[in-house]
Amino acid sequence: MLEQLQQIKNWLEESRHTVVLTGAGMSTESGLADFRSKSGWWQQIDPRTVATTEALTHNYQLFQQFYSARIHALADITPHEGHRILADWQKRGLVQHIATQNVDGLHTLAGSHNVDELHGSIRSVRCQKCHAAAEMSSFLANEACRCGGRLRPNVVLFGENLPQQAWNSTLSHMKAAQLVIVIGTSLEVYPVSQLPHMTNGKTAYINLEIEQSHFDIMLKEKAGEALKIIDALL
Repeated sequence: MLEQLQQIKNWLEESRHTVVLTGAGMSTESGLADFRSKSGWWQQIDPRTVATTEALTHNYQLFQQFYSARIHALADITPHEGHRILADWQKRGLVQHIATQNVDGLHTLAGSHNVDELHGSIRSVRCQKCHAAAEMSSFLANEACRCGGRLRPNVVLFGENLPQQAWNSTLSHMKAAQLVIVIGTSLEVYPVSQLPHMTNGKTAYINLEIEQSHFDIMLKEKAGEALKIIDALL
């Protein structure tokens, strides 16, 4: 493992354009459950019943309860050392871009800038009908918008398109990358799963469950632990 981490460290120092792509496994060390591991959200709840436009339209009570529980779960969650290391690497010019499938906002809270949130953010709310911004407290209280529409978090639901600006920005950075580090994601969700294929640079994959085979380095490790070792080597 140390040899692989040393190689990632070397690539990081040599690369002039490094992109980091993170998923739910990046946040588990902060105390958040992931989605597709054996103990993740989707082993307990079928996403097709809650995280969809159909649920928003036809089963709003379940939709509102599910996302309210996720929002409340974030109340005492803070970024871990791995988040802070990535933010520091950005400031030092070692990382040029961070993209994430996570909706928790922990990269930004850790000090990262210009983070592309490919699946949106659970920390803000809008009306599904008129698209006006709304107060989080109104959503948690199960209130409707002034126009009568249903409130929802600004997350990407199954069946919805990704935010175009975030997608185009990340795609551009991927094509320019000399190094792509993918951390804590199973890469099962399209179209984000295709992003690592968009680079001609070196690729490293860090995840507790290795289900990919097309990376130059594949490391079965916790995100924060791997990042701390690489940072120490730097």
